[in-house]
Amino acid sequence: MAERLSVSVSEDYLFEALSRDPSLEVLRWDLSGPAPREVIDLVIPDYLAAKSRLARLSGVRSRLVQSQSIGYDGVEEFLPPGVVYANAASVHETSTAELTLGLIIAAQRGLADFVRAAGRGHWAFDYYPSLADRRVLLLGYGGVGQAVEARLVPFEVDVVRVARRARVAPAGPVHGVEELRELLPEADVVVVSLPLSDETHHLVDADFFAAMKDGALFVNVGRGPLVDTEAMLASARSGRLRFALDVVEGEPLPDGHPLFALANVLISPHVGGATSAMHPRVLRLVARQIERLRRGEEALNVVLRS
Repeated sequence: MAERLSVSVSEDYLFEALSRDPSLEVLRWDLSGPAPREVIDLVIPDYLAAKSRLARLSGVRSRLVQSQSIGYDGVEEFLPPGVVYANAASVHETSTAELTLGLIIAAQRGLADFVRAAGRGHWAFDYYPSLADRRVLLLGYGGVGQAVEARLVPFEVDVVRVARRARVAPAGPVHGVEELRELLPEADVVVVSLPLSDETHHLVDADFFAAMKDGALFVNVGRGPLVDTEAMLASARSGRLRFALDVVEGEPLPDGHPLFALANVLISPHVGGATSAMHPRVLRLVARQIERLRRGEEALNVVLRS
């Protein structure tokens, strides 16, 4: 008989799916209050819960805390000692790459302009830049960056890969971030998917934007604080560059923020992973983690040990 594991969840889809397994004891806990018990083998926090709730793990003996997000910036400051924390690598890369391509195509082909014109009842024929034959610089070459590249290639683009450290990947050379200033002036589209850290905070600043060519498109699907918002706003107001943003600093972006009013800025509300693909992929990852716990194996995607 399989070892009976205790699992805490807060979302209905997880509770309903995991409760079908009689070898699991599924508990309801959203980390907003005290834990229902002192020992919980697997804790799965709510996808959108504040990171500060992780402090509620104090006094709980767990074998694994499984996040439903890829990013884990800011998590460590709230984790009590003795917690093993895994991110959700393999869950959101595909959906985030889909949105990235959608943002690029919408910006390149003027879809926002057409929608605005149609709202005024106006037929607005015009020429826009293609995606084909453009040079796309990927700043960040982890799971999301690689998923974006895989979808870009059929559009007949020239891909330039940049990561924190130079290396050779199966798809080709990856430049180090120290080469950015030489690479940016040649890029038609720049896609940022780096994780947030002390090293990458405000990596994208006024000098970064100044190095980009006139008319280039800047896309951020990583983390908002990678970008100096004031520098981005100044650059956007100048009209020299275009922007497509799924993430911004200080989310949610306040109503009436000046970025919303600019025609050269396309904004989606941090929905890279928020699709129908998420729940089945989280469940597949959770199933794999449960099997590894039962076999006494190292969990997948462990990013923090407090």
